[in-house]
Order: sequence, then C-alpha cells, then structure tokens
Amino acid sequence: MNDDHPLHTDWSLDGTAARRERYYAASLKKFVPFADPIVFRRGRGQYLWDTEDQRYTDLLGMNVCISVGHSHPRVVSAAMAQAQDLTHCTTMFYHPAPAHLAEELAATMPPSEEWVVHLTNSGAEAIDLAMTMARTYSGNTDLLALRTAYHGPTAAAQSVTGIATWRHPGMPGNVAFLPEPNQYRGIFGPGTQPYLDEIERTIASATTGRVAGILIESVQGYGGIIEMPPGYMAGAAERVRAAGGVYIADEVQSGFGRTGDQFWAFEADGVVPDIVVMAKGLGNGFPIGAVVARKEVAAPMAEKFLFHTYGANPTSAAAARAVLAVMRDEALQDNARRVGARLLGHLRALQEKYPAIGDVRGRGLMLAIEMVRDRKTKEPDRETTAQVFEACRDQRLILSKSGPSQSVLRMVPPLCLTEEDTDRVAEGLDRAFAGL
Repeated sequence: MNDDHPLHTDWSLDGTAARRERYYAASLKKFVPFADPIVFRRGRGQYLWDTEDQRYTDLLGMNVCISVGHSHPRVVSAAMAQAQDLTHCTTMFYHPAPAHLAEELAATMPPSEEWVVHLTNSGAEAIDLAMTMARTYSGNTDLLALRTAYHGPTAAAQSVTGIATWRHPGMPGNVAFLPEPNQYRGIFGPGTQPYLDEIERTIASATTGRVAGILIESVQGYGGIIEMPPGYMAGAAERVRAAGGVYIADEVQSGFGRTGDQFWAFEADGVVPDIVVMAKGLGNGFPIGAVVARKEVAAPMAEKFLFHTYGANPTSAAAARAVLAVMRDEALQDNARRVGARLLGHLRALQEKYPAIGDVRGRGLMLAIEMVRDRKTKEPDRETTAQVFEACRDQRLILSKSGPSQSVLRMVPPLCLTEEDTDRVAEGLDRAFAGL
C-alpha cells in the first residue's frame, strides 16, 4: 500500500526524550528501566535493534507480550489482511474472527467443563471483569489475593495487587491478602500446608466468612517468578469453594505454553479453575485480553450490560488466532521446555560462582535470579540487582528488575529463544556479574 502522505517521525534519542519529558504525564514517565533511555526501532524473533542498529536479545518479551517473536510474519500478515478489510467492528455486530478465537481459546481449557469467553482490551480489564463475575455469581463481596501478587494497574486490579508501589489512593476494598507460598523466602518456610491453613484462618478472621473468590497467578510474574508449590492451587480452590467462592487463575504472564510442561501453568497442579484470565502473549503485541469462564459462572452477568469498546476487535482477534496457530505449528511450548531447562542450568552455574545470587528458579521460559546481601539472612540486594541490570545492557541483554524489593532479574523471553541464544545469554550475564 502506497502512502502519499507519510507522517514525519523523529527517531533521534534526544528528540524522543524531549517530547516524553514535555508531553508525558508524570504517571507515564515512571516506568523506565535503565538509567539512560533507549529507543528500539525494529524487532524480529527474539531480537531487537536500536536506532544505531545494535542488536539486543530480548529476555523481557516486551513485558511478556511477545510470545512467538517480534513481528512474526504470520501474525503481522493476519492482522494486516483483516485491517485492510475491516479494522474494527463493535461487539454489537457479529464478526467471525473473534467468534473463532473464542472457540479456539475454549478448546485449550480442561475438557471436563463447558467454557465461554469474554474478550477485553487488556489483562487488567480482564481481571476487573473476573472480579465482577466472581462477585455476581457468588453473591459475595470479599476476595482473597496474595501479598506479592501483581494483577494490573486499573483501580480494581490494584486492589488485588499486593505490592505497595503499584497501589494508588481510591482503590475499592473488600480484599484480604494471604502470604504467598514462596519456597525461598515465604514466612512459613518451604512447604504447602501452612500456607493452605492460613487461607482458612484468613477467611475466618478477615472476611465475612463467605467469599467471592481467590485470584492466584499460577506463577507470579512481577512478584519475582514465584511458582506455586505442589498442592497449593488445588488446595486453595477447595477451601475457597467451601466458603462460597470461585477460583480465578491469572495466566496473563504464565500462560500460552511459557512454562513448557503445560499450556496453562495451573495444569501443573491438576486444578480446574472457575475463571481463567489471559492477555499479553495472546496478541504478540496486539492489544487483547480475555476471560474464559465456566458457562454457569459467567451466566449471571447477562442481567446487566458490560462492554469493552475494542474487546472483540477483529484485527487483534485475527492476530491472536495466528499466534495460537504459530505456537502449535512451531512447537513453541516444547521449545520453551527445552530451551528454558538449558538456560536454568546456566543460571545455576552462575549461582555457584557468584555469592550475590541467592536463588535461581522458574520453569520453561519464565526464570529469575534473586540477589541477596547474604545467603544466610536472604536480605534482598536491590543495589547489586540494579548494577547487574545496567551491566546487562552493555552485554546487549534486555531483562527486567522485579519483585517487591526490586531484587530479582526476571527473564521471560519470546518462546522462540534458541539453545544457542542461552549460551550467549549466560556469557553476557557472567560478564555482567564479573563487573561487580
């Protein structure tokens, strides 16, 4: 398609920085990772190139949004074809693209239930909807969440996010927080049962005794790649259902084959959720989210209107359908399993070499390095984390600082990362740590 009137774009770092400083609100300028800014001009697969054409390995997946690789040709082609025919169609009218996507998402769920789908613009909107759905279905108001959970930036999603730096004034209430079953630094130490017992105590003391549900990231993302120990998700579902609520699995970061062994991370525990929230990797960069729920749980929502303007956008839906097809055709879940295991092995070797590394953990391509001042006390080391993070940029590695204390290096790359990439990543991390 010819563009007779191309828009002028100033790609210079100075120009972009000046416009951001002048025109961005303070709230939009906060979330900047590096001490010095960086402008990326293009991406392909697991790689990014800046305006000086330097290549970086993307271990962040643009905040876990890039699942099958930057600018994957099949995804771009599907979106372009749809956009050229009809860029947007409100859900007030019928369109086959989101209808097919709903069918395909339902097919990924446990076959024991009948599943229905509500498409949204984002993961945070999907969390909001899941909370409303749980309260409508149960007739209860109180919700449970984990203390180091991150579920999104909207007012409702903030209310179930357990990290103070993400919580702003004016959030709705009726949320009780549980200690996360962190096997490295959890308040009850390793194990599962003490954390399950705390669910019962919290329901009895911090709620009305009847709850709407519990939200659990199957693997905590921003919280520092915290896996739920065996039996925890299933045990939490049992206890919450006994109190009248539903189990909500947040798979926004951990879903779509990222953990390798399963397509959905909740499958590791054999639990069947009542509601599953997803986004990010579903669109591979195109904005889309979804709530997939048991049909009977979603049914009471029909009594009132709930509408997301772009939630069933056919262009994003076409891209998401292509994402699911690419994941299947390129066996990216199995690739995440194999390549992630190799990268985890490299991280464990670094842990043996550098005392600053207190823990390495994760599954598939959802991995983390946690930094401590002392391995015995496990005191988080935010400063060393920041130093290594900045040094990683010099090694052309893009990852993120995460966790409540910003003491975790989080790695959630596109699922097309290769074994050869992991060797280069390990070498770069080794040089970054050696610089300490």
